[in-house]
Amino acid sequence: MSYCSACGTSVEGRFCPKCGSAAGAPMAAGFAPAPAYASAVPLAPAAPATAGLSESAAGTLCYLGGLITGIIFLVIPPYNQNPRIRFHAFQAIFFHVAWVAGWIALFAVRIVLPFGLSIVMGLVSLLFWGGGLLLWLFLMWKANQGESFSLPVIGGIARQQAGK
Repeated sequence: MSYCSACGTSVEGRFCPKCGSAAGAPMAAGFAPAPAYASAVPLAPAAPATAGLSESAAGTLCYLGGLITGIIFLVIPPYNQNPRIRFHAFQAIFFHVAWVAGWIALFAVRIVLPFGLSIVMGLVSLLFWGGGLLLWLFLMWKANQGESFSLPVIGGIARQQAGK
């Protein structure tokens, strides 16, 4: 009779019926063959899992996808009760919406301007994009450090919405 090299269960075929590993490999150290009566004993229910992410990691991930990840962290139960993660989620949402609204406004202004001024607005758009990118990276870095950096207008609204 062969035993599973991963979990120690007795195997009659080519694969373990319990974990699916290939049979016939030498047993790993620390595993003994399962007793014959083990399958008749009911297993105790598993303990509830704790949140897998730290507060700083969850705060950082709130900014990663902007609007989408901010909403996700406001919906997922272990994270939506934490005021600091809620703050980062709301600030990420509001920052993303403001950044997109700024892009739309700059694009609309650029369309109606004559060609010469349109080129200047293209440079302004590039500066707006670069500044927004640097601010986004800075917010993710601060959240990763465990700090709640608050943007001037958006941060106050996010803090109020988070109940912090």
